[in-house]
Amino acid sequence: MKTLILTEKPSVARNIGEALGHIQKRDGYLENEAYVITWAYGHLYTLKDLSDYDPTKKSWKMEYFPFIPRVFEYKAIDKSTQYISTQIKVIQDLVNRQDIDTIISACDDDREGQIIGDIIFKMIKPRQKILRLLLNEWTQSAVLKGLKYLKSNEQMQALRDAGISRQWADWVIGINLTAVTTLKYSKESQRVLNIGRVLLPTLKIIYDRELAIENFVRETYFKLKGIFLSGNDAFEAVYFTDKEDRFKNEESLKKILEDLQWPDKSQQGIVKDKQVKTKKIFPPSLFNLTALQGHITSQNKGWSAQKVLKIAQKLYEKKYITYPRTSSIALDESLVEQTQKVLEIHSKGMPYASDIKFKHTKRIFDQSKVSGHSAIIPTYLLPSNLSSEEMTVYFAIKNRFLKQFLPEAIYEETHLTIDLKGHTFKASGKVCLQKGWEILDSKKRKLSLMPCVSQGELLPVRALNIVHQDTQPPSLHDEKSLLHMMETCGKARSLEENPEILSEVLKGFSIGTAATRGETIEKLFAAAYIEKHQSYLKCTPLGRSLVEFFPVKIMFDLNYTGYIEKQLEDIRRGLLSRSGFLNEIFRFTYESTELIKASEKELKLPLKESVEIIGVCPSCGGQVVETTKSFTCNQWKNGCKFVVWKEDLFFKKLRKKPTKTMVKALLKDKKVKVKGFTSKTGHKFDAYVYYEKKPESQYYQWRLEF
Repeated sequence: MKTLILTEKPSVARNIGEALGHIQKRDGYLENEAYVITWAYGHLYTLKDLSDYDPTKKSWKMEYFPFIPRVFEYKAIDKSTQYISTQIKVIQDLVNRQDIDTIISACDDDREGQIIGDIIFKMIKPRQKILRLLLNEWTQSAVLKGLKYLKSNEQMQALRDAGISRQWADWVIGINLTAVTTLKYSKESQRVLNIGRVLLPTLKIIYDRELAIENFVRETYFKLKGIFLSGNDAFEAVYFTDKEDRFKNEESLKKILEDLQWPDKSQQGIVKDKQVKTKKIFPPSLFNLTALQGHITSQNKGWSAQKVLKIAQKLYEKKYITYPRTSSIALDESLVEQTQKVLEIHSKGMPYASDIKFKHTKRIFDQSKVSGHSAIIPTYLLPSNLSSEEMTVYFAIKNRFLKQFLPEAIYEETHLTIDLKGHTFKASGKVCLQKGWEILDSKKRKLSLMPCVSQGELLPVRALNIVHQDTQPPSLHDEKSLLHMMETCGKARSLEENPEILSEVLKGFSIGTAATRGETIEKLFAAAYIEKHQSYLKCTPLGRSLVEFFPVKIMFDLNYTGYIEKQLEDIRRGLLSRSGFLNEIFRFTYESTELIKASEKELKLPLKESVEIIGVCPSCGGQVVETTKSFTCNQWKNGCKFVVWKEDLFFKKLRKKPTKTMVKALLKDKKVKVKGFTSKTGHKFDAYVYYEKKPESQYYQWRLEF
């Protein structure tokens, strides 16, 4: 008898196959004498649409909402290709094999991975017992060890409930509020107004920062600065009184200058006090996903948070890093021995290898800073053939890991108090005594150097100047600062320095999850609610209008969104029931839908920009237009299913993407010649492409003709 292993993606199936050895490649699965390994493509099934429950409701009408199914039903995802339906049949056939007596779900160890596998099992209804493989990485040693310590899939009930609760809640809120808001406010602008429980509070963060900048009142303040001499060395000191060195009144500082009889350069200050402190600076904590995304996007122009996740996911699937979709900034205590092995491998041959020492400290290994998966670190496998983008992400993770085991950076800080004719000036400076982990830092720390000055020393005055400066407004959010605000639910403080906030994050009190925050930002762009100005994020007129006039104000409340995410985490921990959570969500959806319907507010929407018509829809005769993610028929609200996705899976397999020119030709001539397809074996070829409606279906599929 054999065991069937189901993975979330083909790449993970290959990793498990390599670990088990003697594997034979079949059509849609792998096999050896003991195991059969097959895969999904992420979600194979999705929740049914309104029209699937009632075929008469193909287009939105106000009287259809609120709509909450009595029983939530699923259907196969249709991505305009045969791959989804073909792979479902492969899994079904394997489950029905008489020599398969056990099934192992090896989908990702998180709530989304749990329901990917469980929904497949719900639809296919296997007779076999189902076990769960839970891994943080896909290296051979991790796979072989994990297969010895399998759990029953029934033990994952709490994680399953959390995943289902998230999915159903977002569907109910999204479908109802998006439909009713669009019908209520968007007749003239012809826009779909995307309403989501994570989307709107994220938009509000950006809006609030813009509002703070607009309402900022600039204030001028003054400082009195002196340049003092110690031998041939000059340094700056600032006039100081009552713990204040900024003054709103310039006249008071002018009186100080008069009292000092400046520009009398014969004066000398005396060092009344000298304090020297040695300060140790520890490295920043290990990366969680949000910190990694912020680090990469702030240092690399053109990168988005979603791109960082995509590259990190590739590295994970290639077995080079541990699970990336984590909110933890430390490692589990059980990983001490494994981490030591990884450190030895990665430090070997480094120019600073002699300085690297393994440490078992609370900064690195701390269960209280771990929720689900540990922080992101490299695995023991040394990478090869990485793309430049993969190298950017991989070496950021590797260097952050190595920093933990290098010595602390040590600085000597000097603080001087200088008396000048009864007036106090203060100065400070910093000297690096030991670079430590900062040897791996690309950013160089700015130092204000201080000459060697003795207490009681007389210091000639070279200059005294009054300078004026203005208070500065806060900066617009970039992706790094926005991600951090989402992670801390609006509390813009460091997780490392704030154990209370870290505890809240690990318990789920945040906006979205580490895995979804980048996607949320992309959705804000796609909905035309925000736009980018250089690296900064700003609301569009549509986004501003939505925040200012949308009647369900609690949807913008960061604490409310954090509360929902916290409840989902409580379900995962077995502290809250799925039914109790969903009943609250259903009640909220019903009340919010009725509130929007009854609202007398007018949502002032800018008209939608004119769009380029690509061609005539072959399905309904409507107009095919280009959107952010597709070439789609503008009659989709009336039930037309014609769409060509820009990230089409069929084309992706052949290493191409549908282009505007290609789709135009396809709509005009019913076929188009595409050059430069790449086969599975790496051979280039050209072919004619047809996009044809499936038999007995409204959906389309690709066909090649050579």
